[in-house]
Amino acid sequence: MAKWGEGDPRWIVEERADATNVNNWHWTERDVTGWSTDKLKELLLGLRVEGPEGSCEVTDVPKLDGEASINNRKGKLIYFYEWNVKATWTGTSKTGIKYKGNIDVPNLSDENDMDDLDISVVLCKDEPNTPLTELMRKEGAKKVRAALGSYVGHLKSEFTQGMILPTANGAASKPQPSQTKVKVDKTQIGPSSSAPPSSTGVKISTCKFSLKETFLTSPDELYRTFINQNMVQAFTHAAAVVDGEKGGKFQLLEGSVNGEFTELVQDEKIVMKWRFKTWPCEHYATITLNMKDRGNETELKLECKDVPTGEEDRTKEGWKRYYFEAIKQTFGFGARLY
Repeated sequence: MAKWGEGDPRWIVEERADATNVNNWHWTERDVTGWSTDKLKELLLGLRVEGPEGSCEVTDVPKLDGEASINNRKGKLIYFYEWNVKATWTGTSKTGIKYKGNIDVPNLSDENDMDDLDISVVLCKDEPNTPLTELMRKEGAKKVRAALGSYVGHLKSEFTQGMILPTANGAASKPQPSQTKVKVDKTQIGPSSSAPPSSTGVKISTCKFSLKETFLTSPDELYRTFINQNMVQAFTHAAAVVDGEKGGKFQLLEGSVNGEFTELVQDEKIVMKWRFKTWPCEHYATITLNMKDRGNETELKLECKDVPTGEEDRTKEGWKRYYFEAIKQTFGFGARLY
C-alpha cells in the first residue's frame, strides 16, 4: 500500500546521497516543507472549544511561513523546521453573535520546546470585547499547542522509513535518537522525571491503586477508544502504534509509554502490561480496565498494580488527565447534550 504523499506533487522531496555511501558516512536530506504545510493546516483547521459563553473554532490558516527538512547524517536522523503560523478563529456566543480573531505562533521550530511556544490570541480590530477571547486564550491555545506537537510527532513517524541508507552488509542501519530539541513528549503522561536506577535481577518496591470514572458513551465505544490506533492518536494528539489484539503491542507519545495487551474481553475488559520508558528496564505495571453499562453512560474501573514506589502519584494523575480527561474532551464523552 502506498504511503500518503507518494506520487503527490505537493510532497516535494529532495535527496542527496553518495552512491558509494554504504556505511552512512555521508548524508541524505529530504525537504518536507510542502507536506508540512498541508499537515499543519489539517491539524489546525476545525479545532474547537466550548464554554458557558459559547464556542470558538479555528476557521482559516492564511499564513504558514517557513520550511522543514529531515537529514540523515552518519546514521543519525536530524529534524529541522521553523514556522511562523497565523490562523483565524471565529467565536459564536450563546445568543448567536459572531466574533473574529487571530492566532499568531511566531516560533515553532526545532530550537524551542513545545511549552516555550508563544501563542498569541487576539480579537480582530473593531470587534467588541467578548469573554470568548479569554476562552480561546486558555482552552483554545492548549488545543493549538497540542496540534503543533502532533505535527512534530507525525513528522518523525512518517518519514523515518526511507531515510536510513543500506549498510555494507545490505541491512538498514537503525536510526540514532533524533537530535531535534523539540520535546513532543511534553504531552506525555505526567511530568518528566529522572529514570530510576536499573533493577535487572533486583526486586523493586511497588504499590497499587484504583480509579473510577464515568463516561457518557456506550461500553463498546469506550472499549474501542483504548485499542483503536486512530482513536488513540486522536486523544493523545501524537503518532502512536497500537495493535488492538491479545498479545498486541502499543507505543504512545514518542515512546514515553509502551506495553502489551494481555487480555481482551469485547466491550467489557482490557488487561495490559504498561510502563513509562523511565522505569527500570523491563519492569511493567499491570493495568485492568473494567467497563460496566449504566444505561446512558459507562462506568470504568481501573486497577493498577506493580507501580514502582514513588511513581504512584505521577501514574495516577497521568491516567486521569492524559487518558480520562483527554478522551472526554476529544470525543465528547464528558458532556451531556440537551
